[in-house]
Amino acid sequence: MQDTPPPAAGRPDRLDEVDALRGFALAGILAVNVWAFADPYLGTLTPNPSYGALDHALRFVIALFFEGKFYLLFSFLFGLSVQLQAEAAERAGADDRQRMKRRHRALLALGLLHALLLFEGDILMLYALLGGALMRRHHWTVRRSVRVAVGLVVVSGLAWLLAGLLVPATPANAAAATSPEALRLRAAYGGSALETLRMRCSQLPMVLTGELLLQGPSAFAMFLLGRSAGRRGLFADLALLRTRLRRALPFALPLGLGGAVFYAVTTAPGHGFGVELVSLGTMILAGPLLSACYLAGMLALFARPGGERLVAALAPLGRMALTNYLSQSLLLGLIFTGYGLALIDRLPVAGVIALLPPIIGGQMVFSRWWLARHPYGPVEWMLRAATIGRRPPWRHAPQNRRSALT
Repeated sequence: MQDTPPPAAGRPDRLDEVDALRGFALAGILAVNVWAFADPYLGTLTPNPSYGALDHALRFVIALFFEGKFYLLFSFLFGLSVQLQAEAAERAGADDRQRMKRRHRALLALGLLHALLLFEGDILMLYALLGGALMRRHHWTVRRSVRVAVGLVVVSGLAWLLAGLLVPATPANAAAATSPEALRLRAAYGGSALETLRMRCSQLPMVLTGELLLQGPSAFAMFLLGRSAGRRGLFADLALLRTRLRRALPFALPLGLGGAVFYAVTTAPGHGFGVELVSLGTMILAGPLLSACYLAGMLALFARPGGERLVAALAPLGRMALTNYLSQSLLLGLIFTGYGLALIDRLPVAGVIALLPPIIGGQMVFSRWWLARHPYGPVEWMLRAATIGRRPPWRHAPQNRRSALT
């Protein structure tokens, strides 16, 4: 990456492939977030006593291919979108910095409501805080941004590794029949809606602190890399980008996959707290490499015969990513918590995984239907209104309806 960006003139405000990548990342995020609703033993260092061999094998696959990868890809695309929006605002003669400040404040408020009411593991508040930090570093060159991004990942990953190595050896919990924390979560989330709400409120400070420490450095690094990619116009020539990514695969794939295997093996409950910290450090270091491989793989699929149909299917999901992210939490809450069926810890792992394709498939269909009639998703419309300080159009102009998704 060079420091001097090419001219922004002529770049499209939206790229269908970027929207499709965002939809792909959102599907992967769902495969990770669902366990915060379905499994009260998540993060307790104690194995779920109801799991059998198949359950553990499936969770291993989830840890191997999904955990710590898709939020990085989504964060990279967030940084890219910030740059594309800044260029669009510049072409329109608008004050981009004021617009983005309003956007981040609205995103912070929306994330707080989401965390309190639906999912304490909300990522929107973190994005709002880090997005503000990204805007304050708009003057950084591409070279400096890339160096800081790499440094954040390396230092953060090594810090967690070192912390794990310094933790005194403690007995593993593999033989424990139950976890008091898991029982408390199961009772609260499987109880009434009021009990669920109280538990979410009590969990929020701890969860937000954990996100800032664990995900914050990596997410901000991806913001910087995504913005740098936008400044260099890498997505303006997808053929060239695919070539560059393909050249990186011999390095990124074995290291990323090797780190992911180590993480999936060591993150399984029962290894003790020190091993868990080492596992997290490995995930931080290896996750960006495997995420880059996913990016390369999806761009390659988009370029294959029939790839345009895959882009057309995923792009509406990504264009309404905020609406779909929040509706995923709503659906999972209705299925697993006291807001609805209270099925927490009642479904086998295969049953939980079986819920994911219908949710994503339904969102893909709904997103396409909605965007044929409206220029923005419903939550995206509210966020844009807060960003630009006026009411954006709710429906397509009659002459634009036919071509809305073509």
